[in-house]
Amino acid sequence: MVERNLWRLAGGVALAAALALPLAGTAQQPPPADPAQQQAERQAVQPGNNAPVWREIRSGVPQYTSIPGTETGVLIQSRGQTWREVRVPIAFWGGVLLAVGVAGLAIFYLIRGPMTVEEKPTGRLIERFTLADRVAHWLLAIAWVILAITGIILSLGKAVLLPVIGYTLFSWLAILSKSLHNFAGPILIVAVPWVFVKYVRDNGIGIDDLKWFINIVGYFKGHEHPSRRFNAGEKLVFWVVLVLLTTLLVVTGLILNFPNFGQGRATMQTANVLHMVAAYLAIALALVHIYLGTIGMKGAYKAMRTGYVDETWARHHHERWYEEIKAGKSRQKYADDVPAETRSRVVGVIQQT
Repeated sequence: MVERNLWRLAGGVALAAALALPLAGTAQQPPPADPAQQQAERQAVQPGNNAPVWREIRSGVPQYTSIPGTETGVLIQSRGQTWREVRVPIAFWGGVLLAVGVAGLAIFYLIRGPMTVEEKPTGRLIERFTLADRVAHWLLAIAWVILAITGIILSLGKAVLLPVIGYTLFSWLAILSKSLHNFAGPILIVAVPWVFVKYVRDNGIGIDDLKWFINIVGYFKGHEHPSRRFNAGEKLVFWVVLVLLTTLLVVTGLILNFPNFGQGRATMQTANVLHMVAAYLAIALALVHIYLGTIGMKGAYKAMRTGYVDETWARHHHERWYEEIKAGKSRQKYADDVPAETRSRVVGVIQQT
């Protein structure tokens, strides 16, 4: 009996000791250290080592701030460094693309000269663009050119213009460019849909457009593949530059221009990169369109300025469209009541061969 009681007593003591060990271990653990105290101790041992502080700051975890707003609790966003590094090659190669484009067009003009019509004008004019067509086009064109020039200044100005014109003049130029860019951009909200509605009907894509591109060398030699009101090159500008790239520029531009709608830094960084890429591609393609619409093709600028072209010009550059007009199947018609001054200007341009 005594031996059995001793075994029970020993078991109870062992059980009590086993239960007491975790509690004792818990009681012996020191309280968690204060981060500020840890930093002070680290400074005493490793002066200048602020790695833990910066690691916490760059973690992206929001901290306390009394200033309301999106991401105000995040002091440093590490993604911003990646964004700054990505912008450099985009600006560089975008600038190279534009420089090559301008140089290529200049060389082409010196070799080829303006594209002209060999046949003599008949004096019969066709209304190619109505007043509404022209107003929509010029509203878009003027705003677009302002945005392109100011955008190039803001993107490449520090690398190209600043070393040449100095800090004072570049500062004024950059401020002016920023203001014009921000205020001209929203005009596209009206201009792009207006141009789309006015011109989409004549920009359908068909097999003739593929044939036109296959014969593109003949186009620049004066032997064009027959096309309707707009050829495949003009349709490319319409669908790629206007509908795709300019729409992307409008959306990303609004995100960048109005940061008070709650978008965070990551959204604006992505919008900025897309905006730059779309802008350089659109400007490079638009350079060809602007070249052909001004000095590259006789009569093209007058058509958009006055709205009229001679039937000789229409037959040479848009043969299918001309045949539709003669057959009465086109919305565009012969214009018999054109003022004499306008008629002489249109015909005179074609005669300058």
